[in-house]
Amino acid sequence: MFAVATTVRSYGMDLLRWWRFLSSWGVAWDRATRVEARDFTRWMQIAPKPTRVHWRHRVPDGAARSRESRPLAGVPNPVTGRAGPGLLYSASTQAHSETVLRSFYAFHLEEGTGPILNPFPTARERRRRPVAASRSTRQSAGGRYRPSVPRRLPRRMPDGRFNELFAALRYNRDRALLAFWVSNGARASELLTSRQRDPLPGEQLLGVVRKGTGAFQQLPSSPDAFVWLRLYQEESWRAGVPRGAGMALWWTLRRPFRPLTYHAARAMLNRANALLGANWTLHDLRHTAAYRMARDPMLALTDVQWVLGHAHLTTTQIYVPAGRDEVVEAVRAHHERQAHQARMPLSRPPGTGRRPSMTCSGEADEGPRPGYDQFRASPDGRAAACPAGRGRHAAAGSGPVPGSVRRDAMAHDVLVRGGGDRTPGPAAVPGGEEVRTVGPQNRSTRDHGLAGRFPGRELAGAMGGISSSRVSSPLGPGGPHLGELSRPSEVADRADRAVGTG
Repeated sequence: MFAVATTVRSYGMDLLRWWRFLSSWGVAWDRATRVEARDFTRWMQIAPKPTRVHWRHRVPDGAARSRESRPLAGVPNPVTGRAGPGLLYSASTQAHSETVLRSFYAFHLEEGTGPILNPFPTARERRRRPVAASRSTRQSAGGRYRPSVPRRLPRRMPDGRFNELFAALRYNRDRALLAFWVSNGARASELLTSRQRDPLPGEQLLGVVRKGTGAFQQLPSSPDAFVWLRLYQEESWRAGVPRGAGMALWWTLRRPFRPLTYHAARAMLNRANALLGANWTLHDLRHTAAYRMARDPMLALTDVQWVLGHAHLTTTQIYVPAGRDEVVEAVRAHHERQAHQARMPLSRPPGTGRRPSMTCSGEADEGPRPGYDQFRASPDGRAAACPAGRGRHAAAGSGPVPGSVRRDAMAHDVLVRGGGDRTPGPAAVPGGEEVRTVGPQNRSTRDHGLAGRFPGRELAGAMGGISSSRVSSPLGPGGPHLGELSRPSEVADRADRAVGTG
């Protein structure tokens, strides 16, 4: 198992914190019980973090420099929106410490060199309902003293912010580092493992050593990154940086030349952050590269998983949803569209240039045509769509239907009423009152013609399998069928002559 120096250092800091706590109580590490582990967990939740002032921030007398110019703890940064480190230990730090200590005592328990009971036990197993047939009914929830860590979405850099950060850099080495981090998605420590033989500009590949597995992998990178790399190499070789295929690729800028470390790279980014008033981290560059690749519809998610070096695809899927900035921009655009629509004057929808129909009150209606399912005709030719003064037409029993309304209804609805020589009986049509096609799907027949859309035989087949010979003409006995009418004007004229209003 390959582990970088920063990972080993984080494990050592967790053990050092536990050792100091036990030393204050006079308890040896192999004599610790679950009481000490529980108290240690509670202490981390309320104890402030120790502050260690960097040697550059000390005045000659040894006292710490005033921190009035530093950002307040826990206050969100105005540029990035991320809150700075707080005065107390975060939930992620507490969870990391509990996992390290539980694994440490589990190792010594197996070797027989530690206590017989692990001071940091696993959580009590609870019987749960299985979510799948292949899963067990018992699931472990981690350590018993492990705190709940809120799930946070990865934070990426918007393109404008990245351009500002890139412009704040002073050296070609720093620009080449940022160009590689944001294009191939390598971890900050992985990129620093590259050798001078690893860059392949012709193939746009850069070899790195993966964290965890220690495997060597070539990652595709952008052409701009190789341009900045070449500029940096020419400058460094003229300055006297060691040159060789097996030598490190990244070096310090001042003598004596040393291979660049993670802390030196982070100090480089902090200097740029000080100019911008931001608090970006090196890992934000990896999140930015992951977001750009995962949001590309032409790039498969499994390819992104391979580039990022994730063991599970579910880890890569956290970059699929839109980021915070994309959601904010989408909502802003939504509000702009709503405001633009509110300022637009009301206009008549297309296709409403027709003769006015009559409303229930008897007034002319110039508004848009309603759905045809709102109009039904009774056997006596009266409208039955307006109940008690509501709707667009006169209520049933209030008098004959106006000519324009009846023409529209007869031109667009197939009415088969009882009675007449060619009207089917109740056995063919249930109720013997009405068979017609209604609904929004018939609205386009006014513009395209009934004959072209519903021929006579097809129309009859759509009406419950009734043959065309048994379907009566809507224009009276002996009148033509709808399939014989080729234009909407002919339908309106035949309707006028049938009802005596033409």
